[in-house]
Amino acid sequence: MMVLGADTHKRSHTIAAVNDLTGRVIADLTVRATRRAFEELLVWARGLDDPERVWAIEDCRHVSGALERFLLARGERVVRVPPRLMAGARTSARERGKSDAIDAVAIARAAIREGVDSLPVAQLAGSELDVRLLVDHRERLVAQRTALINDLRWNLHESLAGVRDPGQGDDRPGLAGPRRRAPQARRAVRAGPDRA
Repeated sequence: MMVLGADTHKRSHTIAAVNDLTGRVIADLTVRATRRAFEELLVWARGLDDPERVWAIEDCRHVSGALERFLLARGERVVRVPPRLMAGARTSARERGKSDAIDAVAIARAAIREGVDSLPVAQLAGSELDVRLLVDHRERLVAQRTALINDLRWNLHESLAGVRDPGQGDDRPGLAGPRRRAPQARRAVRAGPDRA
């Protein structure tokens, strides 16, 4: 099994893939904290050697919540690593210094050391799940509506390609709307009937 340790921040997330048997780092990746980057991250993780994986995310939900919800909505297994477990993992790290990649590896190794099955499992619960389903349904409906409007506009454009607009060349309103008044007429309207 592969454990994907995630060091999350407000603007970026760093993920390190670690083999749970050997503790060896397979790969790491840093992405921006955006939905599009989350999709790239998931494609990257699914392309790694081991199809059996678990995401170990440091339990800082104010910065990791969006990534956590994204992964859960796509059927990924996510566990939360309490920050207190990280204190010992960082001091006993094999690499010196501090970086997001080192922290992501430390999170994955802390999850392995504690036992992935013993850590709290992240899940969309109750109303959160209902809201997520409603938001997904709304996004699908908006996309369908946009596609229908675009088709309608294209069909109208094609069917009216040879039709003359009655609003062009005379004062009657047509498809293009009413014609603009000449500057003298505008001044006369502003001045009022007694000053004209």
